[in-house]
Amino acid sequence: MKILFIIPIILLALFCLYFYCIMPRLTRKKEAQAFLHHLFAHRGLFTKDQSIPENSMAAFANAVEHGYGIELDVQLTKDEQLVVFHDHTLTRMCGIDLPVCEMTYEELQKYTLGNTEEKIPLFKDVLKLVDGKVPLLIEIKLPTLRTYTCQAADALLQDYPGKYCIESFNPLALRWYKKHRKDVVRGQLSANLTKPVTEAGFLLSFLVKYLLLNFIGRPDFIAYCYTDTQNVSFILNKCLLHTPTFAWTVRSQAVLEKYRSKFDSIIFDGFIPGHKHSV
Repeated sequence: MKILFIIPIILLALFCLYFYCIMPRLTRKKEAQAFLHHLFAHRGLFTKDQSIPENSMAAFANAVEHGYGIELDVQLTKDEQLVVFHDHTLTRMCGIDLPVCEMTYEELQKYTLGNTEEKIPLFKDVLKLVDGKVPLLIEIKLPTLRTYTCQAADALLQDYPGKYCIESFNPLALRWYKKHRKDVVRGQLSANLTKPVTEAGFLLSFLVKYLLLNFIGRPDFIAYCYTDTQNVSFILNKCLLHTPTFAWTVRSQAVLEKYRSKFDSIIFDGFIPGHKHSV
């Protein structure tokens, strides 16, 4: 009889623990509203043939010209300069297998993005270009436990005149903002990270996939791969906890129309959305 009494208590405790883990920040919903119903150009408004390459000054200028919000990626160089670049190595975009974090900014300037004259930009130069004309969705690349990237980004953003929010796959980035800059809207990036398993390993990939580390950073929104949303934690956040959701990465008008009503904001690339600049 004691077992029959204890089991429901254990199950209830586990259920409560699960909810505690996946919960977002429940305050500052008004501030998060400023980033909803937007279309964000993924890595700037680049072209499919990369004649305007991703995460380039030309791509960001193109996004501003078309009036779209901008999603971009920031990471640190060896000499602790904050650059805008997605990959951990130069292989895909510059044709040479060198890690960004092991190169100085001056060394990076020897290489161009694809077959263009564009080079990897400094984050501070991108901020000067955009200058508050469109909202920014800034992904903090944080491959280790070291969170100096957050501090470096925040130093550049202190006097920025425009709207911006941050996001990251690494909950420690959100935790830094939770601790040091509570006023900044923050988002947890995720997807089906266990198929295939990411380089972070199965356990961490599983925990982030199911949003079980939300308690670390308490995100204001969830940015999830739109094809992977049959996930109980995502569904509970969206439908029960009313957490704002961003879709990434939509690559056609047909997919945009299908998911427009299912997400609060959409990150897109590879096409120019028809008609509206907002979701």
